[in-house]
Formats: sequence, structure tokens, C-alpha cells
Amino acid sequence: MKKSFFGSLGTWIILAMITGIIAGGVMQEDASMLAPIGVLFVSLIKMVVIPLVFFSIINGAAAIGNSSSAGKVGATTFAFYLGTTAFAVIFALILGQVFEPGVTEGLDSFQTMFSDEYATRGSVPGFWDTLIGIVPTNPFDSLVQGNILQILFFSLFFGFGINSLKDSQKEPLLNIIGGVTDALVYVILKIMIIAPIGVFALMADAVGTFGWGVLLSVSKLLILYTVALVVHTFGFYGLLIKLFTKTPVREFFAKFGKVQAFALSTASSMATVPLNEETCQKDLGVSKTTTSFVIPLGATINMDGNAIYYALAATFFAQWFGVELGLPEFIAIILTATIGSIGQAGVPGPSLLVVAVLLAANIPVVGLPILFGVDRLFDMMRTAVNVTGDATCALIVDQLVETDGSDSKPESNEAAI
Repeated sequence: MKKSFFGSLGTWIILAMITGIIAGGVMQEDASMLAPIGVLFVSLIKMVVIPLVFFSIINGAAAIGNSSSAGKVGATTFAFYLGTTAFAVIFALILGQVFEPGVTEGLDSFQTMFSDEYATRGSVPGFWDTLIGIVPTNPFDSLVQGNILQILFFSLFFGFGINSLKDSQKEPLLNIIGGVTDALVYVILKIMIIAPIGVFALMADAVGTFGWGVLLSVSKLLILYTVALVVHTFGFYGLLIKLFTKTPVREFFAKFGKVQAFALSTASSMATVPLNEETCQKDLGVSKTTTSFVIPLGATINMDGNAIYYALAATFFAQWFGVELGLPEFIAIILTATIGSIGQAGVPGPSLLVVAVLLAANIPVVGLPILFGVDRLFDMMRTAVNVTGDATCALIVDQLVETDGSDSKPESNEAAI
């Protein structure tokens, strides 16, 4: 029963996205009246996501820590996320150099919209500042502030701590945490009933507000970015699935389509976590132990779509302003985009990390407003790529590494989230 419900929900989400695009094109600026509906829907999702991630990570860490392959699971997951992000940056830089998206852009026609307001906002914290910033001094304050990296850090250690307890102490805690997680999932499922309405409003507002005309000035970059995302998603991830899992590639993307559509409309990896976990467990057969660890972690640190964006934006503006990029600049872009994207929050909004990438390679940042004005559209596409990477990692880790969590794999719909 649940499977048919979610199958129809995925169909309705895709239909809502299409009709939202049409409505936005017809209504144009008037589509902004639908914006509050979309904002309300995303807010409802966010209301539950932070506590759900908190308890889900604790549950996953405790379960994985109990297996003999805990180190392999963690190492494989982190290696996958770091490796694919680095590949995404290098791939985007190659595309940018080959197709030169910024060469045909005219600088003079946009002179009036340039400013230096972002020039001082791209500072990248040092190694120690970054490390200290990940460790929460007050975990409760981190929960209140929604600091995902600090929540992730504390949840992992707390989960491992629970795992170290005697069974008589551990089981009551895990029962409570599991019960809270199930209750939060129930709330998410109820919110998802209105997902098509929220998706319709979000898409109509995005298309109506920005329109397609504003994209003419960056059309070449948009086209190249779209191609890069498609190749990375279906080509690179598809190849990894074929090489390291027994799941047919076509079957994976057919079942995962509704998650990509939801991510595209909400532009939030965090908001997509519940549906992503649901799909991985019920449709792709990934164990709950793996998904509860890999998916929330990926929503926090796996940002391949962002990494591609940063690299192409750097190439675009370097060509636009006639800046020659050499090996030092390419290394600076790769390191800044890879490391920086890992620390990006999985929520929608203009990304100022691109400022840091440009500054690292000595590329002028004065033209950034032309991209920030339509960043929502870029954000929607890169989020769909990010969540696909999360699910790909979960599938590979679950089939490649023995997690001793086979009992966590759903044998029926009722066993899944």
C-alpha cells in the first residue's frame, strides 16, 4: 500500500513541477503570489529535518559501530564523497577550457550592474579555524542554530558512545532514539502529502520571477552547466553503479526519478533526506543501517553539483575578464572548490563560496551579481545532482562493504522508513 502511495506521489511531484513551469511562464511576475505557499512547504520540511538528521545519524552511527566493518563503512563513504567532488571540479574545469563559456560574453553591456560588494566576503577560514568550527562547544546551541556540521560531529560521537555501552544500557536508549525517529518520519510522511502543491508553487515562482530572458546573458554557461550535470549524473554515477553494484543502472534512475524531481523543486538536499532514505530502502533495497548514516552525511558534505558550478563559474569569469589561468590557479580552484563544497550547508540560497573560489585564483568578482540573480535556477539543478550522489554512495557502500546490518534491510514496506 505504501509503495503505491509513494509511486503516485512521485508522479504527482513531476506533474506539479511541469505545470508549475507552465504557470510561471504564463503568470510571469504575478507568479510571486504563489511564493508563500512554496516557502511554507519548505519550512514544514525544515521543521523536522534538523531533529530527524540528529537522531538518524545517532541511530546509524550506533548500528554501524556495532559491526565488524565500521571503519570500512566510514572510510568508504568519506572517500567516495571526497573523490567524486574532486572529479567533479576537474571535469568542470576541462569542459570550461574546451568550450570557453565566457569568451563570447560582452563586458560593457553589464558595466552598470557591477559592484565590489562581494570582494571582501570570500575569505576562507584556515585549517585550524575550520576544524575548531566543526566541534560544538554546546551541542544544544548547535541544534538551535541549525549548524549541520556541528550536529553531525556530535551525533556521530554520541552514536559511537551509545554503541560502547552494555546491552542493558544500550537497548533502552536505542529504543527511545528509534521511536523518536519513527515519530519524526510519520510527521514527514504527512507533510509530503502536500508536496505537489508546494512543488507547483516553488516552480511557478522561480520561472515567473526570473523568466528565461534574463538567462540570455549567461545562456552559454547555463547550457554547458546543464550538460556537465547530466553527464556527471547519468554518466559518472551510472558508471560507478555499474562497476560497484549489482543494481541495473536503468532501474536505479527509474526508481530514483521522484527524488531528483523533489530536489529540483526544493533546491535543498536537507529537505530531500526523508524521501531519499525512503526510496533507497524501499525501492533500491539499501539497509536502514547504511541509509541512516550515509544519506544525512551526504546531504551535509556531498556537493558535486556545487563543485561543478564553482569551477565553471571560475572559468567563465576568467575568460570574461581575460584572466589567464595557469597551474597554480587551477590547483587553487580545485582545492577551494572541493574542500569548500564539502562544508556547504544543504539548503537553498545564493552561494558565496564561489567568491572564495574566484579570489583564490585571482579572478575578479565584480561580475558575480549576474549569476546571483539567477542562482535559484542553478541551485535547483545542482541539488538534484547532489542527492543522486548521496543515493549512489549508499547503494555502493551497502553492496560493497559488509555492514552486518542485513537484518536492517526492509523485508516489507512496513519495515522501511
